[in-house]
Amino acid sequence: MKTKLITREGYDKLKAELDFLWRIDRPEVTKKVTWAASLGDRSENADYQYNKKRLREIDRRVRYLTKCLEQLRIVDYSPQQEGKVFFGAWVEIENDDGETKRFRIVGYDEIFGRKDYISIDSPMARALLKKEPGDLAVVQTPVGEASWYVNTIDYVKES
Repeated sequence: MKTKLITREGYDKLKAELDFLWRIDRPEVTKKVTWAASLGDRSENADYQYNKKRLREIDRRVRYLTKCLEQLRIVDYSPQQEGKVFFGAWVEIENDDGETKRFRIVGYDEIFGRKDYISIDSPMARALLKKEPGDLAVVQTPVGEASWYVNTIDYVKES
């Protein structure tokens, strides 16, 4: 099961996508479908078939986003989080081989298209929660345990 949390930026991004799909994309595609339908024979009308399919995709995404935005809880930065890993943190970690990684712990709906974001539900995020700089986090991976040290923790402070 995925945790229903999201950062303020993540929420705003999903809301903007929903707005765009509903106010701009959907009316445009609907016009194209109406125009293509007016040309007669729909069985061989590529414009009609493509845009009908696109309309179904838009409607599916709109339904998903609407449901999603209703259920998600926005987690804003709080000064009490400083110095420890919590939701929304940018964390830099290092292993014994000197390999470092830096990523932000966010909600599931925010990780797509970002290589530097990990889900709060991931084993790595779970292992890092409440850790402080210098702490050791042991992560259970499919190939065994991995040990990472917390180097730095930063938060995005909303203005």
